[in-house]
Amino acid sequence: MRIYPAKPNTVYFYGTCLVDMFDPEAGLDAISLLEQQGLEVIFIEKQTCCGQPAYSSGYTKEAKLIAQHQMDLFIEPWPVIVLSGSCGGMMHHHYRRLYQGDSTQAKVEQFCNRVFELTEFLVNVCRIKLEDKGDATSVVMHTSCAARREMMVHVTATQLLNQLQNVELKEQAYESECCGFGGTFAVRHPHISQAMVEDKTRHLSETKATVLVSADWGCLLNINGAFEYQGQLMKGRHIASFLLERTGGK
Repeated sequence: MRIYPAKPNTVYFYGTCLVDMFDPEAGLDAISLLEQQGLEVIFIEKQTCCGQPAYSSGYTKEAKLIAQHQMDLFIEPWPVIVLSGSCGGMMHHHYRRLYQGDSTQAKVEQFCNRVFELTEFLVNVCRIKLEDKGDATSVVMHTSCAARREMMVHVTATQLLNQLQNVELKEQAYESECCGFGGTFAVRHPHISQAMVEDKTRHLSETKATVLVSADWGCLLNINGAFEYQGQLMKGRHIASFLLERTGGK
């Protein structure tokens, strides 16, 4: 069980590659949510990929080089808030495995313990209290496999959505099943990935929820692409944008 620190005055913000490339607005919305909690948010422009694609593909040496680059950027003892449970899992759990037995292992452990996924940080460190200012609506949530099993983001994201009194949270069938993205999995096994996302989009659509939210843009790219190909109107968005909008921040 993770022991959470007291709320700090300053945090680092790790935006992730996919948010940077496909939905930078979600990154800005997440920063606004953190600033609403009275935090100074520091964004380091030289941040790059967390190294997960290399790590999960077996390129350990290359993943370690990328991990070292990230850790060298975030030198102050402030929490590092990650806008993806998947990248958060890589930086919190797998960086320490990359350096197991290394002379710098203790220093790497200290860095890993400073890494938090956004919803995890808002719930367990900021103790955020949301005031819903939006009209009545319904939402269904998808959580990536790594976010669910490594960072327990489905718990904290649900806690945030349940604070919104005008939002009905609907549950999809087979909620914990993968959407078929899996980073390079979708490239290596496209036919299996397609079958998986067809199942996922069907289960999401069957909830008849108005909005789909997720804390991972990798899954959203896969699911939104499938929805668009199928000609469906449902389109997912990052939970940070949804929360900021519901609380009147945008």
